[in-house]
Amino acid sequence: MENLKLCESDYRFMLVVWENEPLPSGQLVTLCAERLGWKKPTTYTVLRKMCQKGLLQNEDALVQAIVPMERVQAYESEYFVERAFEGSLPRFLTSFLGGKTLSEKEAEALKRLIDTHKEV
Repeated sequence: MENLKLCESDYRFMLVVWENEPLPSGQLVTLCAERLGWKKPTTYTVLRKMCQKGLLQNEDALVQAIVPMERVQAYESEYFVERAFEGSLPRFLTSFLGGKTLSEKEAEALKRLIDTHKEV
């Protein structure tokens, strides 16, 4: 779904909503001023844009996400791997890990994750 692609400022705005929802729009203005340095008109402009994209709803001045954070993160991750690594998860992991090492616990968790997503 193409409307899940967010620029950095929109994503940071969505994080404020996800971390505090449901929240009154006035409280959202205050939080955006504190965390993002935004003025009231900027917050309402982005709120309107996110509502038009179908990511948020603002009913009776109460703001809530329609799309969960995990869904947007999954889309963004998939888009990044596709664009930067031509869709190759092994190439992404090789680049991501670089010279880093994994603890035994981390390695086992990744093995379990891979096993649950293997084609049969």
